Amino acid sequence: MNRTHPQPPIALTIAGSDSGGGAGIQADLHTFAAHGVHGTSVLTGITAQNTRGVTAAEPVSVELVRAQLEAVLGDFPVAAVKSGMLGGPELLALVAEYGQADRLPNLVVDPVMVTTTGDSLWAGDPAAYLSGLGPLATVLTPNLIEARQLLGREIGSLGEMREAARALATYGPRAVLVKGGHLDRDGDAATDVLWCDGQMLDLAAPRIDTRNDHGTGCTLASAIAARLALGHPLPQAVAGAKVYVTEALKAAADWRLGTGRGPLHHHHGRKSAAL
Repeated sequence: MNRTHPQPPIALTIAGSDSGGGAGIQADLHTFAAHGVHGTSVLTGITAQNTRGVTAAEPVSVELVRAQLEAVLGDFPVAAVKSGMLGGPELLALVAEYGQADRLPNLVVDPVMVTTTGDSLWAGDPAAYLSGLGPLATVLTPNLIEARQLLGREIGSLGEMREAARALATYGPRAVLVKGGHLDRDGDAATDVLWCDGQMLDLAAPRIDTRNDHGTGCTLASAIAARLALGHPLPQAVAGAKVYVTEALKAAADWRLGTGRGPLHHHHGRKSAAL
């Protein structure tokens, strides 16, 4: 019997490679697939990385990143884009160039500057993110550490997270999601703050007791992009992505895939018909 399958929407991730498979391009493509979205990718850097940290990293040349962008955008009808590790101002300027040309729809900007284990992944002025990609972003998704670097001030409470979201929104993104996973780690809830279209929302979820949280930020940003590619309204895309990440953390809580901070279970709840 001849069966037809609906064509999936297409999303693009512009990010670095994590050889341990927990973050970066690898996490993004897992997340796109889990949402039924076809993932395309532009590689910005290569890291030697595992659950314990990054031991080496090299950027991909601007010329090769441009060639990858042209190859993908010249052939695929990309519906949403997630940007992650850009490494420095040269690649950020290149991404901004494509955004200014309206070639990066539904752009979700994850301003990756430092890993969960404390390894630096950004060599430029943090403010460049705001001037270069702020006006082009549909959603800007800094965690507390990144929000502090972007604004140059301390953020230590839920009220200060709301103030930070408002301040970051003045740089042009339609929405700002300040992630609060690093705040009050002993509390029962992990609360993010979303500023969207002039409204402030608190998005709370149960805090999962797990060491397997490597790539959480990458996964959340790519889940938002996947849901935007699927046509979800922006606030619902963000809220749904947070639920997805919470369930992915819960599903991987007992995993021991390495000796450090392991990955999320990106494909929780899905079973292959071939198995």
